[in-house]
This record gives sequence, C-alpha cells and structure tokens, in this order.
Amino acid sequence: MILLLGLLSVLWGDPGLCLEQGGGYSFDGDIRQFAVASNSVYIATEERLYQLSHDLTLINSLTQRGILKTGNQPEDAQFYRVSETAAWNSTFSINVLLPFTKSDSMISCGVTDDDCGYCEVLDLKNISNLLYREHIQVGPLKHSSASVSFLVDVKKKTQTDTYILTAIQQNKEQPENSKCGINHQTINLHDTDNKQGGGIFSLTDGASGTPGIKSKGDVEFVDGFQISSTIYLFSNALSDQTNRVRLIWLQGDKSKTDALKSLRGATLSTFDGESSRLVASSVIPGEQPVLWSGVFSVDGGDTNTELIVFDISADSSRGTDKDPDFYTSAPSRVTPKILKPKAVLFRQRSMTSVLAVRQRGWTVFFIGTGDGQLIKLAVDRNYHSACPTVLYWTDDDRKVFPKLHLDPVDHKHVYVPFRNQMKRVPVSKCSTYTNVQECWSAQDPYCVWCGSKRSCTFEGDCTDSDWLSIPDDSQHKMISHKVEKDTNGQISLKIHTHLTVGQEAASNFTCHFSATSRELCSQINPPPQFPQCTCVLSDGTLPPDGLNVTVKFRLGTTELSEGLRLTSCSDISGPPTSVLCQQCIQAGCGWSNGRCSWANQGETNHSVCQISGKNFSIPEISSISPSEVSFYGRNNAELSGRNLRDVTAVRIQADTDCTPKDSPVWDNTGVSVKFHIPRSDIKGVVNVCALLPDGSCHGKAKITYSSSPSCSEIIPSNSWVSGKRTVTLMGSHLDFVEGVVHSHTAQDVIVPISSSDQRLSYSTPAASVISSSTVFLKVANQTLACSTNLSYYPDPEFTSFAATRTGKDVHITIQKKADKLQMMIEELSVWGVQGNKTHQCIMEAKETSNDTDSFTCEIQSPPKPDFQKLLIKYGDISVSLDLGAEFQYLLMLIPVLLLIPCIVVVVGFLYQRQQHRFTDKMNKFIEDMELNIRNDIRQGFVELQTENVDLLENVGAIPFLDFKHFASRIFFPENEPLMESCIKDIAQDGVKIQLDECCQGLSKLIQDRLFLTSMVHALEDQKSFTIKDKCAVASLLTVALHSNLLYLTEVMEVLLKDLMQKSSNAQPKLLLRRTESIVEKLLTNWMSICLYGFLRETVGQHLFLMVSALTQQIAKGPVDCVTERALYTLSEDWLLWQAQDFSSLKLKVLFAVGTDGEVSEPLEVNALSCDTVEQVKEKILSTFKAKFGFPYNIPLRDVCIQYEKNGSFVPLEEVDASSEVIGEVTMLNTLKHYKVDDGGTIKVLSKKTHPPLSPQGSLKDDENFSGKYFHLIDPDVDEDQRKNPEKKKLKLKEVHLTKLLSTKVAVHSFVEKLFRSIWGLTLSRSPFAVKYFFDFLDTQAENMKITDPDVLHIWKTNSMPLRFWINILKNPQFVFDMEKTPHLDGCLSVIAQAFMDSFSLSETQLGKYAPTNKLLYAKDIPKFKQEVRMYYKQIRDQSPVTDTEFKDFLHEESEKHENEFNEAAALRELYKFIQRYFTEIEQKLDENGVPAELKEQLQHVKQSFDGLKSCSWN
Repeated sequence: MILLLGLLSVLWGDPGLCLEQGGGYSFDGDIRQFAVASNSVYIATEERLYQLSHDLTLINSLTQRGILKTGNQPEDAQFYRVSETAAWNSTFSINVLLPFTKSDSMISCGVTDDDCGYCEVLDLKNISNLLYREHIQVGPLKHSSASVSFLVDVKKKTQTDTYILTAIQQNKEQPENSKCGINHQTINLHDTDNKQGGGIFSLTDGASGTPGIKSKGDVEFVDGFQISSTIYLFSNALSDQTNRVRLIWLQGDKSKTDALKSLRGATLSTFDGESSRLVASSVIPGEQPVLWSGVFSVDGGDTNTELIVFDISADSSRGTDKDPDFYTSAPSRVTPKILKPKAVLFRQRSMTSVLAVRQRGWTVFFIGTGDGQLIKLAVDRNYHSACPTVLYWTDDDRKVFPKLHLDPVDHKHVYVPFRNQMKRVPVSKCSTYTNVQECWSAQDPYCVWCGSKRSCTFEGDCTDSDWLSIPDDSQHKMISHKVEKDTNGQISLKIHTHLTVGQEAASNFTCHFSATSRELCSQINPPPQFPQCTCVLSDGTLPPDGLNVTVKFRLGTTELSEGLRLTSCSDISGPPTSVLCQQCIQAGCGWSNGRCSWANQGETNHSVCQISGKNFSIPEISSISPSEVSFYGRNNAELSGRNLRDVTAVRIQADTDCTPKDSPVWDNTGVSVKFHIPRSDIKGVVNVCALLPDGSCHGKAKITYSSSPSCSEIIPSNSWVSGKRTVTLMGSHLDFVEGVVHSHTAQDVIVPISSSDQRLSYSTPAASVISSSTVFLKVANQTLACSTNLSYYPDPEFTSFAATRTGKDVHITIQKKADKLQMMIEELSVWGVQGNKTHQCIMEAKETSNDTDSFTCEIQSPPKPDFQKLLIKYGDISVSLDLGAEFQYLLMLIPVLLLIPCIVVVVGFLYQRQQHRFTDKMNKFIEDMELNIRNDIRQGFVELQTENVDLLENVGAIPFLDFKHFASRIFFPENEPLMESCIKDIAQDGVKIQLDECCQGLSKLIQDRLFLTSMVHALEDQKSFTIKDKCAVASLLTVALHSNLLYLTEVMEVLLKDLMQKSSNAQPKLLLRRTESIVEKLLTNWMSICLYGFLRETVGQHLFLMVSALTQQIAKGPVDCVTERALYTLSEDWLLWQAQDFSSLKLKVLFAVGTDGEVSEPLEVNALSCDTVEQVKEKILSTFKAKFGFPYNIPLRDVCIQYEKNGSFVPLEEVDASSEVIGEVTMLNTLKHYKVDDGGTIKVLSKKTHPPLSPQGSLKDDENFSGKYFHLIDPDVDEDQRKNPEKKKLKLKEVHLTKLLSTKVAVHSFVEKLFRSIWGLTLSRSPFAVKYFFDFLDTQAENMKITDPDVLHIWKTNSMPLRFWINILKNPQFVFDMEKTPHLDGCLSVIAQAFMDSFSLSETQLGKYAPTNKLLYAKDIPKFKQEVRMYYKQIRDQSPVTDTEFKDFLHEESEKHENEFNEAAALRELYKFIQRYFTEIEQKLDENGVPAELKEQLQHVKQSFDGLKSCSWN
C-alpha cells in the first residue's frame, strides 16, 4: 500500500490540460469588429458573426453569406442569409457592431457586395434570431480602423434616448458610393428605436432637419466614449507637414441637434511636438478629474511609442461650435485649448492597444504590442510605475488588435485579439507566488496574501478581511527602518511596514524587537500602531561593530520577520562617494552635507546619492555590438567608447522603475569592454550606461530585445558522417544565434559561418554512426531545438574516373556510387595529379542515374594530357582516386589462388588422422542425442495434452489512438514527416484555421470534379510518377477533402469506374488486388475513415485481447534477448528450437519508496531461470501494470534491480566481470547465472536516486549488439574458447514444432472471437460503408455484364478484407498506442494469412511439406469459409442504404473529426505534384475540354504559389 499511495500521488496529478498558453478561440477569417456585453463576446469576421460565452466557448455562429436581390432603386435591394451549403452571391461585411443591452439587442451595420449599406438588429442572447433589417448606411462603407461607432445617451426633458454615434473618416479623393443615395457627414447620430421620431437608424431630428458635424481636412478617428452626459471623441487631424491629436467634447443634452452643436475642442500636446500620432486609447476609471491614457507614436510611425496620461475633463468656459477642424456650419479660426500631459508612463516599441483598470489605489494598464506581447503595467497614484510584466506573448510576432476588453463576468481575464484569434489571458498569476515576500514583491495590485488560506490570491477570493498587499504608493521594500537620535541623545529605531491590509489584519497588529546580546527596548516604548512601531533603545549607544536586531510582526494571522543590522550613523564615515551614501541610507540613517548622520538629521531618499566620481574619467559610449538581441540575451557583447578603463560593469535599465541589471565586464582595453547581455522578460528597448566603482553610471546607449530565433528547415537535410558539410538553416531571427549544437556532440558549439535574419550557414560535426541528429540553436545560455533533424549517411564513395582531351583542355568524368547525400558540384574540389604537381579541375555539371552519380570538370591547358590520379576534397576529407584500380586488385589475388592447392593437401592429411578419434566420439554422442530427442518429443506431447490456457483477459484500459493519429498512420505509413505535417497539434484540435489565398484557390480547384479527375489521370499517365507518389497524392487528397466526404466519395466512384473499364479488358479478377493507382489508395483511406467507428466500438477490444494473449503466451517460455526468437510462437521462422532446459521461478519483488530505504509490500512476479536481467525488469513492470492498472512511474531504462543474497542485496547487471565470454562474444547474465532461487527477493530501485556503482546504459543501444552479445543461441565459435565449458544437449527444430501448435491452442479462442467480430453483423446490419460499397460493386458488375460470381467475390474481398482488415490485423500499432516487435509481426502475419485464406475461393491441398503457417489453421479454414460466404450473402440480402442515410453518415463522419487535420499543409504538398507535372495537367485539361474558367483558376493558383510571401496582419 505504501507503494500504491506513493505512485498515485505522482501519477494522478491535475487532470487539466492547457491546450494553449492563455486559452483562446480561432476564427475562420480575420476579425473585423469585436464587442463585449454583460456575459458574452461578439466577433465579426469577414464571413461569420460569432457569439461566445465570457470564457470563449462557442454559443452561436452565423454565416454572413446570402442572396442579394437588387432593384432599380437602392431601397429595392433585399439581402437574405442562406444555409452553409446553399448557393450565395453576396457577403454582409460588418463595420459597426454594438451590443444594446438596454433593449437586449445587437446592432450590426456594414456593407453588402453592391457597396451599399445594410443593417441588422439581432437578439443579444441568440444572434441567430433576426429582429429587424434595413438597407441603410450606418457607419463607414469601407472597413477602416480610422472610423469609430458607439452608443450615446441624450437626456431630454422627460426621457433619455440612446443614439448611435458614428465618426467616419472622410476620403476626399475616393468619396463613398453615391449610387446608394448617401450623404453622410463626419459625425452623425442615428436613432436606435422607431419611437424616436424619424424611425430606427434615422438621422433626422424632427423639425430641426438632419444635424451633423463636418470635418476640414483628413481626420482619422481613434476612439470615443461617454462619461455621464459628456461625450469624448479622439482623432488625428492629418496634414502634409504635421499631425495634431484632437479631442472633441459633446454634451448629451436636450436633442440630437443641441448635442452636436455643443462641440468644443482641444489639442493634446505631447513632449514630441506635432509629429506624434494617437494609436490607441483607454479612459482610466474613476471620479473627477477624468483621466485618460493614450498610446502615442512619437515620430508618426509604428515603432517608437509612448503611453501618456492626460486630464481630459471637459472645459465649459469656451464657446461652442468653434473649432478649426470640426464644425456644424462653417470652420472657425479659433485656436483650440492645449492639453498638456500629466505623465509619460511607459516607452515601448510598437504598442498597439491599451486598457486601463482601477485596482484599489493603483491603475493597471494592459498593453498590446505589434510583436505579439500583452504587457501589464501597474502605476501608483503618483504615476510611479512598477516593473512591467509580460502576461502573454506569441511565438510568431503577431500584432495585437487595437482594442482590449476585460472579462465582464469575473474581471480576472483580459481579451486579447489577434488577426484571426482571440485569447483570454488571466490578469494576474497570484497563485504562483508561494509566500508573503514573493506575493508582495510581485508589486501586483490584484494580489493579496490571504492569512486564512496562507496563500497568494485575488482579493475577492480571500473570504475574510485577514489579508495584506502592497501599499498605494510604489515601494521597493516591504519593511523599512530609520535610526533617529533626539536632542537628549536617546536613540530610537522606527519600523515602517509598507502594506495595505484588510480590517482584521490591521486591528491585530503587533511588533516584537529582540537582540541576542542584550535587552533592546526600554519600558517607555509607544504602542505599535499600523503601519509603524518604535523601539526606544534602553542603552543610549550602539556597539562600534553594530548590533543584530530581529523584528517580528503579526498582522491578523500572518507573521513577518525582519533581520536588521543597527550601526551608529556617526560611525559610517569616509570620502563622500555614491557608495558611502548608499551604505548610509541602507543602514536607516540620513545623508547631509556630504556625510552620514541620523535619519532625523538628513535625507533618507536614495535619490540623494547621485554623487559623481571624483577620481574617475567620465566614460563615453559610442556603440554596442550587437545592439539587437533576442530576449534570451547575448554572450560576449562588446561596448566601445572612450575613458572606459575604470568601468566595472554595464548597467541595463528599462524606462520603468525596474531593478537595473549590472553585467560585469572583462577584456577592458580602455576603448572597449566585453560583457554579457542578460536575458529579459519583455521585448523592447532598454537603456545602457557604464558603471564606475563609486556607483555612478555614465554614457547612454540602447539595446533592443526581440523575439527568439526559430528554425524550420535545413538545406541540405543530411550530411556525410565525416562532417564539415556546409548546411543552411532557414527560419527567423537567426542573426541572434551564437552557435549550433548537435544532439550527438552536445558539448561542441559550432560557430556559424554566416548568418542573417532568415538564414544561417554552418559546418556539420562528424558522427560515429549513421543516424539522425537533432539540431539546437545556442542563444546566450539557452538551447533551442529546431523542428527538423539532420540525417547522417556514409561518406560518398568515388569509384573511377575517365579523362578525355578536348583541344588544349582535359575533360574529367568522375563516377560516384549513388547515395542519399544529394551532393552538389559546389561541395567538391578536384585536382588532377601529375608527379608532385596538382592542376585544378573546374567543376561543371552533375548527372544522376539509378546506380551512379557522374561529376564532370575541366582542367584548362595542362602541360600533359594524361592523368593517372585525382585528388578529391569534400568537407575536411581528401581522397585520391587512381585510374584502373580494379586491375591492381586482380594482381593481388593471384598469390592467394596459388596457395589453395597447398592448403587442400594439408587438410586431407589432418582429416585422415582425426577420423578414427572422431568415430568413437560420435557413437557416444548419438546415443545421448537419441535419449534427449525422446525426452523432447514426450515433453511436447504431454504439454499438448495438458495445456492449461490461463492467459489474462484483464489487460486494463485499452490504449486506443485518437482518430487523427489512427488515420495518419494509415494514410502515410512510410512517410513520417508528411504524416506529422498533415495532423494538427493537440493545442489546435477543433480550431479551424483560415486558409491563405494560395490554399483557398487550390482547395476551390480540387472541389471541381472534372478538374480533379483530369489531374489524377494526367499524373498517372507519367512514367516518373511512382507508386509511392500515387499513394502520397491519394492521402493528401483525403486530408484536403476530409471535411467533404460526400464529394470525396463521388470522386472515388468516378475513378473506380474508369479503373474498372481498364481492367475489364484484361483480367477483372485482379482489380483492387494491389495498390497501383491513386484510387486504390483512396479506397483504403476511405474504408479507414468510414470503418473507424466500427473498428473502435466492435472489433477493437477483441483485437487488443488477441494481441495481449499472444504477447503473454510468447513470454511464458524462453525468449532469446538478442534474436527475439521464442519457444512459444506461431511462426516457424521465429521458433527458438535451440533453447536449453529452464525452470519457472516465482519472485518476491519489493519497490523502493523514497530515499530512506523504505520498501513496498512484495509483488509476486513469474519469471524463468533463463531470463536476462533486462527481461526480468520488463516482466516486473508488466506485472505491476496488470496488478495496479497503471504503469510504474520510472521508465525501464532508469530501473535497476538487486537480489537478496545472504542478508544483503547484490546488483543484477546485464553484463559484468563474471559474464561468460566465448571468443569475442559475451553471454548476457541470466537469473540462473546469478543463482537466483524460486521465491527469491528482488528489489527495484531508480538509477536516479540509487545510482549503480558501475553505471551502464541499455546494451541494446549498441549498434553491434547482436554481434557482441548472445543469450540462448550459442555463437558459432570453437567450443574450446568457452570460459566455463559445459556439455549442451543437441536440439532439433522439427522436435519443437509442437510449440507452434501449443501457442495456436492458447490464443485460438481470441482469434475466433476477433474474426467473428469482423464478419459478424451488429443488429443484423453491416456497417453503412460496407453495404454501400458492396452494392456499388454489384451495380458496376451488372453494368459491365459480368456474370461470374467469383469476380464479384474477389472484388469485395480485395476492397475490404484485403485492403483494410489485413492492414489492421498486421499493424495493431495503427489502432493502439503500442510497439510491435519483429517477432510479434511474424506471428500476426500467420493470423492474417489464416484470415485471408478464409475469404479465398480456391481449395489448397496441403501435404507434409506444406509451410507450417498454412498447416496450423488448415482444419479451421473450411469452417471460416462457410461463415464468410454467409456474411457476404447476408450483406447482399440487406435492404439498400438510402442516399439520404449515406449522406447523413458521411456528413456526420466529417463533422466528428472536423479541423483535426492540417488542410493547408496537405494542399501545399499537393501543389508540389501539380507544379512538377503542370504542363501535362494542362494538356489533359485541354484533351477533356474543360471550361476556360478552370484553366484560368489553375493559372491563378500557380501565380499565387509562385509569388507566395509571408503574410502579416497590419
């Protein structure tokens, strides 16, 4: 039980799985509008409108496609939505999205494809309910971030009316569409109700006409909102030379006309003059004054941005409707009011959005950036900023949408929109802080330390008022102290706690002072009063060497402790330097007149310590290389400048109040120093200065932190094993990489040859074996893995060369054996050798055939035309190649051939001498052999008659693979890179990713049946289009069309009919027998998709039990660890007939728990005396899993075992000093070797917690494992070489064939149940796909006038049992998360053969020489054949599957696994084949007479792919 409980605590952790950092939702198209209501989020994309719950769970989704009917007049137009699959001719693009909570409605306005306005009013709780629609313009017609819309209230005498305020950017050069009768002004007010006079969406204001505000010049609106009755509107007034940030105030009183005429304006002036531009905006919640924050671009671009706070309280002293940029009748020349900033809070590259939230006395800003960061910045009431933190970041630098919103339900998450994705990110990570100090040091206003819970939580999650948090002003320490001395010489220690606390914590505030050497405080101490307590020292002096004091606090149930070192302030003396000043203030003293004094007599703020060095030259910084790094930092950076001799460190400081990072310097030459750039948690620009010994910092430079490097491709993707091949990594930010590391040479860092942002070249390291090596990027102290590996192949082998004279030059042709290296001519250097001189051969070309590669080069004007030798160099290897080397080998063979007759004579003489001695020995040997054979035969007979089938059926939970991994293994069984690229990451499951323009075009093209069938026929007509290519294309089509299985089925039927027409003229019985065409592989994939449900629900359990039973039966007898042959098997090829005698053992196994020697209760494990140590470990872990239902928590390779012998434990090892060695081959140690008895005790330990004295990895990792070691099959060496010679019994293979029958009997019931689950009928019906496809074959046979029933039987057998079930029976790893050994594969092949024989029409006569795999099931096959014939008859007699039923079935299968495959990746791979055979496809399209539109689409797809570039959302 100790073991069980210990393991459960490890294995049963938190079941939650974070699919993606931050959690989120991805959309089918780019986000156009985004709005939040009381408990829902609404997102409008290009073609859909989504309604999500506050936690971003989909509630409803509405297509924006429909039918637009136009008339003679604009008002005659009508737009109706249609279903997802129906035809459509227009899209409703939303530009205004406003939740109107007062009326429980959602107002959405925009434009249809006729460029005219259209509006809808939807049910706020269910957007699929349409309440009203009208063809009218509200807001801009063109999607633009430079127009804003929001709801405003206008207070009238008896009521308050709500209107839609639209502020529209006016494009003077391209005015809005006039055909729709549009005459909108810049700022408008639309009705939201028919009761407001003019009707819903009306602009009129009764008798006052149609009021509106016009604009002068180009105005770009950024944001707008209403507070109380005041409306605020922000914009950029653009001109050729300058840009002014404008604020308009409107008063929502009386009427529309009065509200619009009440406009007053102001200009926001930043510190950077008239070049700044407003990027994003957020009002700061609170009472008067009205504070507002804006992100300003300093230089008018997107990079250099600042977050600035303004007081925007409305100014009622100035006249209305008088503004130079906005007017109701005519512009005014009045200069608007200038508003100055209150503070610049933050400087950061490319800020794009901001959201301000009040939290107690702090304001928390959430800031989105153009490189995909969400930054949190807490600012106190004095505008002092805490250190910013990054709450979320993307790996691909995606831009954050200009608007952020807080979760309206829990207020603990912020919505972060990207181009086509919405993330919901927690506003804080309070729970990650484990103690009071961490919780306080986070400087997070959201977090409090909850005394009752003893954890860091949100304030609202602390159920009482026993909590403490940071104070309302920014502080660097939780507890500070001052040492004061009054006029009477009395010294006081004053402690101040910098905290905000709940009522319960404040009312229970106590302090206690103590010192180790004496009574510290006198009796006249004032009582503690939060947040301060005082200790008046009982002794009026402090020791010269200082006094250690401990102060303990209690606030509610929370206890705090602070250790202080008290020093007499007058004893801190020396030259007045910055270091001395800091020491003084840190001691709780004050600084006055260049010396340290008591706290009440001097300044106690650290800012007073800016004292310049007296004895140092002031350093100047001219440059830093590199000045841009990834956020992991950079090693060995260089700072250059003047007067650097005295510099001790480089200080890196952000603009905010973060603790600076000091990086020590070395290699100081006076004009340059080396230093490490430390890592940063935030991307952006930081300041750099040079630190002197006196603490002062001088000079000014900047370092930019950017995203980390990533690599996606290696070109070429392989290297020769000797290394030094130049390869190129492709990716992003690769210029930040300092070195490259390979997994097989992890200690060697390779310096790049060259690097840029997207390319990096380096020389590969050598490898000792042919393998695959993972590539890592070394960035500062971080190692990042590349997504692709580098393969190693043998060095190129050059075989011969030929020299031909061409005029004065010599033409050389070099032959090389064909290999996988794809060597280019640029990688070869060749010289012709004549005597001691070499002549360079200039490389010209390379030609490739099946077996050889030919390289040609030319030696220009050599003195002699004859060359007998070449010098060839690749990488660091130089090889010489001689002319006619093959003749030299023949000469070397001649002496060897002459020796052969001599050897024959000697052998004959020795043979005759030994003959008599051998005869006597053989007679004795034959007698022993006969006795052993009799015993073996008797034992086999007894075993067959007494076999007790005790195989376990309780195998625990069945480890089914999910559909996408099952399907991908069927689709791409031999192409793992293609398989991985075509399935989505688990974090992307169920999320539909919008295809780019290229993939959309190709997807639309293959949805045309005429094009697709023409393309398939064109590809199959090409001789270079291999069977492997056909399978790949079929599987790529399956992935690309998986969402439309109905269409895929139609295409498959057309292609099958074409194939049948070809086969009918030859031999129809061979149809579908092999996979030699695209449609045959397509059929395999189709069957796999359609039968997956049947496989999992009906057949899967029987298949798993059969495989488990077979595995257990194999393990009952000896298994040779080296060859994997076993005594119990179904395959004669895998029969271990050489096994010697063995005995069964029951072992008591103890598991070590912890590191103190505790062990679990014993577990009984069955083993054999001939088992190796590795096999014993496997049986222990297998028994553990069967007993407890879950695997042991330590992997096999990390487990070591010990055997209890004479009261102590002896380690058991695969090989040790006592191992038997025969020649150069070592026998693996077994339980018999260690003399382990029945009932022996084995202890299981972890190598990590109990490292063995002589650690060794798994011997199977050795490449030459089978050559160095043996187990049960003796190596073929002389018996005299044995270390411990013993007489071994002769074994005959035929004697042990009964073991095949024993194994068959043991698993036969499982095999029968499996077969019958496949050809049995559930509820008297076969799976839909089987019935449908068999009926299809019947129909085709009838159409082709095929009357032979055998042909139909063979077609059906080839299409389903052979094409699908045999694949499953032989490859259970396609269905389950398991490994298939070669031995298990051999046994499954025997069962699969029996399954296939059951469907055969031929009667096979078996004799004594028939293969054993046929003989094993010979008696069962006739019975199985009868069952198969009945199965086929029952399917034929079933009622047909209706078209509706089958369409519903296919639609359901598509939806079940929607978005699990990477359609875009499949389309890109598919295009590679189209590109390769583009001309041939075009010709086939011409032959088939396809419409010109199809060919134009194909050309458009080609152009799109040819011009493919990275897309980014601006």
